[in-house]
Amino acid sequence: MPYIPGLDGLRAIAVLAVIMYHANHSWLGGGFIGVEIFFVISGYLITLLLIAERERTGGVVLGNFWWRRARRLLPALWTLLVGISVYCAFFDADRLGMLRGDVIGAFTYVTNWFQVWTGSSYSDAFAFAPLRHLWSLAVEEQFYIVWPFVMFLLLRRVRHRSLPTLGLWFFTIAVALTVFSVLMYRPGTIGTIEQTPEQYFTLFGRDVLRVDFLYLSTVSRASGLLLGASLACVWRPWKLIGGRVAYAAAPLDLLGVLAVGALGWMAWTFREVVVTVDNGRQGYDLLFQGGFFLIGLTSVAAIVAVTHPRSNLGRWVIGNPLFVWVGLRSYGLYLYHWPVFQAYRKIAGKPLTVSQFVWLMAVTMVITEVSYRYIEVPIRRGTFLKGVRARPELRQRVTIGIVATSLLPIFAVASLATADVKQDDITATLNENEDAVTDVLASTTSLPTASTGVTTPSVSPSTKIDVLAVGDSVMLGAANLLRAKGVTVDAQKNRQFRESLQIFNYLKSTGELGDNVVIHLGTNGPMSEASVSSAMKPLAEVRRVVVLTNRIPGSAWEKKNNNLINALPSTYPNVQILDWFALTADRKGLFAADGVHLSDAGRDVYITQILGALGR
Repeated sequence: MPYIPGLDGLRAIAVLAVIMYHANHSWLGGGFIGVEIFFVISGYLITLLLIAERERTGGVVLGNFWWRRARRLLPALWTLLVGISVYCAFFDADRLGMLRGDVIGAFTYVTNWFQVWTGSSYSDAFAFAPLRHLWSLAVEEQFYIVWPFVMFLLLRRVRHRSLPTLGLWFFTIAVALTVFSVLMYRPGTIGTIEQTPEQYFTLFGRDVLRVDFLYLSTVSRASGLLLGASLACVWRPWKLIGGRVAYAAAPLDLLGVLAVGALGWMAWTFREVVVTVDNGRQGYDLLFQGGFFLIGLTSVAAIVAVTHPRSNLGRWVIGNPLFVWVGLRSYGLYLYHWPVFQAYRKIAGKPLTVSQFVWLMAVTMVITEVSYRYIEVPIRRGTFLKGVRARPELRQRVTIGIVATSLLPIFAVASLATADVKQDDITATLNENEDAVTDVLASTTSLPTASTGVTTPSVSPSTKIDVLAVGDSVMLGAANLLRAKGVTVDAQKNRQFRESLQIFNYLKSTGELGDNVVIHLGTNGPMSEASVSSAMKPLAEVRRVVVLTNRIPGSAWEKKNNNLINALPSTYPNVQILDWFALTADRKGLFAADGVHLSDAGRDVYITQILGALGR
């Protein structure tokens, strides 16, 4: 099979889109479509290689195929796993326990199913997760293991002239998987299972988020691989030279330009999840209702164009030397860029600045080039051991180097195996404070006394709450300290401002609203003036309502929400603004790694400011 530079050019485009997306979602919010392009290319090339082998030798030798794949993929992956384990063992030991499952999942190529099973959402912003990106490699490797066997059986029974029919069957299965995804998906707000049970389903006794399953599972993402396989059955470059289609280079180049432009548009406009006004996070409906199939079809069109033997687009534009250079290293770039980003920013959801991105990419390029030149290529070509054997002095140096450096992986693996599982700081803090939260909508309201902070059931529905604090996960992180000061805290992850209306209406109807209410909402998405106004109306007779502004670095709704909050006193005289945004300017030490949730020092300041606003 001839070398096709245009395919490496497409790989370069795909990997650069993914890297931009991982660096900062605001730069290329749909850059994740690069993974789907990889899937289509992989399905096409692997099927094409198997068909070419059948035509060349009359059959397919499965052992040889799998051995070639192993030499291509495993050296760099194992280098990454060892490197991450060593890094965490020496510089971030608290992460080792949580990393253990990720390493095992990556080593066995089941990362995607491990993430589905454990609820490790691809969009989780708090986690360190240096191996999260390996889910896509797991999907591909599962395909590499199963597909050659499938093709081995099919090619023994299908004649050469029947390959287009076989391709049609692959296409039909891809359509069926897309229909399955459409039926599995549920539009609407995504919250906890208690808030939005319709967004979850049971998988072998586990509650699994639907969008995570559809994004990560091999079943739902196999459509791209099958579209590539379908194309391989009808579009084999070495068969095009003598046919009529050999003279269709110009129209196919135009098709390729349109396809690449369409992929660029989808990378710019598509999202995995979106944050909507008053409703918070939702799945991007188009993506899960046929969007992946659309990306796959467009990728097929691009592949058709760049693989044509006389394609100027494939040879000189998409297949230019720079793109080819990047494409040849796309595997390493994909492997190493995410851990490098994570080692610097510590949590997945923190966007990089331009300057941070530039120097982190420089580090990534160095690691990638070293891996490519001295690990991947020599092992894939089988020249590594030959070179060592041919030079006795080099063999001695390599032996000494291996013995010396093996101590680090041994220590790292031992540390990994024995480390305690510790949650990330933000999640651990939120979980520790859950018990301090009161569900005021429950039939029996529990009230902490102002003097001791001890929680006791209310004696009657008319018992007034001295200080009621309603908030989201930012307030939840300080719930223990607030309760200790006699505050009744009703705080919940992912809560929207509009949800407070039900709480205030209920407490007004029972006569439990006291003289003091504290509100800290608006972190999880943009809020409308109507939702804020409706939530404030039941509080008209409350003597003091303290409303905090928000600090949400990198969000598109921080300024809008704070403007709505700051405007409240002009309409509601009982509202007092506690400008948390202004108070915490240039005080990074008050926040956890995401810049939103509170650190230990931040909790102390938070409590002090709230009590001060209450005159206590």
